[in-house]
Amino acid sequence: MPTTTRRTTLKALGTGAGGAALAGCSANPPTDAETETARVTNETTANKPTTQRVAADPTDVPDPIDRDTSETVEVDLTAREVRAEIEDGVVFDYMTFDGQVPGPMVRVRRGDTVRVTLTNAEENAMPHNVDFHACYGPGGGAEDTTVAPGESATIQFRAEYPGAFIYHCAVPNMDYHIASGMFGMILVEPEGGLPEVDREFYVGQHEIYTDKPAGEQGRHSFDMEAMQAEEPTYVVLNGQKYGLTPDRFGAMAAETGETARVYMVVGGPNVNSNFHPIGNVWTDAYRDGALASDPERFVQTMNVPPGSCMVGTMDFPVPEDIKLVDHALSRVARKGMLGVVSVDGEANPDVFDPDPGGDGGGN
Repeated sequence: MPTTTRRTTLKALGTGAGGAALAGCSANPPTDAETETARVTNETTANKPTTQRVAADPTDVPDPIDRDTSETVEVDLTAREVRAEIEDGVVFDYMTFDGQVPGPMVRVRRGDTVRVTLTNAEENAMPHNVDFHACYGPGGGAEDTTVAPGESATIQFRAEYPGAFIYHCAVPNMDYHIASGMFGMILVEPEGGLPEVDREFYVGQHEIYTDKPAGEQGRHSFDMEAMQAEEPTYVVLNGQKYGLTPDRFGAMAAETGETARVYMVVGGPNVNSNFHPIGNVWTDAYRDGALASDPERFVQTMNVPPGSCMVGTMDFPVPEDIKLVDHALSRVARKGMLGVVSVDGEANPDVFDPDPGGDGGGN
């Protein structure tokens, strides 16, 4: 569609602005009535897809860059509005990239040209776009990727600076869209690449605001007032309560003697993460995903603000279940913010001995 037609279509959807104003922090944000109309439209759309899982597979990480020249990298993302359970019996309407939270991890090399196509699924109710923090350009590309349901838009940008960066939907109701799941990470590797590790994991934290208490069975609608007050019902890792644990979709796995790198993005939209591995430490940690800086060493807890990332490595000298938490611990105990890395292997009593008066290995 021509741009003028696309903007007219978007305005007709009740967003309260044309296409340009939709892309980022508009000078004319939608009114409360328009926001509520958008929410109700989204939640009452017929034939909304239903899925058991929106939690992204934390092992679904693109391979490290193994080249010393720049290329054009094609990135295809589809905005999908889906219905799923935050926890057993608690149904919620998510907005996602590719039906998962966080959206797919994008991996490029500094100097690459990134060609992004965003498609807004035809069955969706809302306009969507995408803002890449790795992009020099209006709204990080949001202004020119704003599309109505059934439409697509393509942009390209050169990855000028290295690091781990968030991408997210950036329509005027961006806090609503992000809190519903629309964020992910783009990793721009330095020209020389990253140090080799045995495993890599990809996780994302955000908060969800609903109109019922956590755990109350049934359909939960989005609570705009709770979001404005920054009082989340849930704070989750990869979109669902305790999703990355043995009792839900399974823990991440590693072996003693290995190393792992964790890529972590915080969608927010409002609360910081105090990201801590219980029983371990970040051997090397890049605050805000700043890979051009020297890493901090042996960091217990990384503060990751909304709209930012961290990259941290862990060593695994002993077998254990490492709990990845936000150390604002009520979020773990009461709101769902927990993932597990299960480390298998031989005991190492020189490092940790659970029974120093017994057999030395605790076995």
